[in-house]
Amino acid sequence: MGAVILDSSVSLDGYMTAANQTPEEPMGAGGLRLMQWVLGGDERNAELLAGWVGRLGASIAGRTTYDTSVAWWGTDGPSGAARRPLFVVTHNDPGTSPNPDVYTFVTDGIERALERAQAAAGAADVVVMGGAELGRQFLAAGLIDEIQIHVAPVLLGAGTRMFDEQELALETIEVIETPAAIHQRFRVL
Repeated sequence: MGAVILDSSVSLDGYMTAANQTPEEPMGAGGLRLMQWVLGGDERNAELLAGWVGRLGASIAGRTTYDTSVAWWGTDGPSGAARRPLFVVTHNDPGTSPNPDVYTFVTDGIERALERAQAAAGAADVVVMGGAELGRQFLAAGLIDEIQIHVAPVLLGAGTRMFDEQELALETIEVIETPAAIHQRFRVL
């Protein structure tokens, strides 16, 4: 069984979304700057992302992340052409998705979502992505093995924080610097 990794992009001041989120700007005003390492076309970041997707067996996201991101993900899901399964934790299954082979809605909690994701992933990693609330739930339940953070060179000043009121001992596994982000990976002790 692979690692369960909490993965998020954040600003230098710790925000994973900017303030003033709207349907047109789901990451808030200027929040897309957090994703420049993915969207910017930098060769080193593309290489890193491809490596992480190569180790990915399945992902877990919350319903808000799904609702605000599915337009970009399309039928392939967040892993792109690799089409790794995404398990969406939600209270209400919408009954349809762009691709039922990629998207599965889980209505019976984070533990069940993790069971299903690990079964689909086999020996590969499971990534919990997006959504501060979902990340906090996984951390509080002790279900995260590693945290991978992509720190964007921007100060947002306000928005949504992932790690408010979290207290964890971590061990640094890896730090990779690129012009668009500093990628840090930690083991939860």
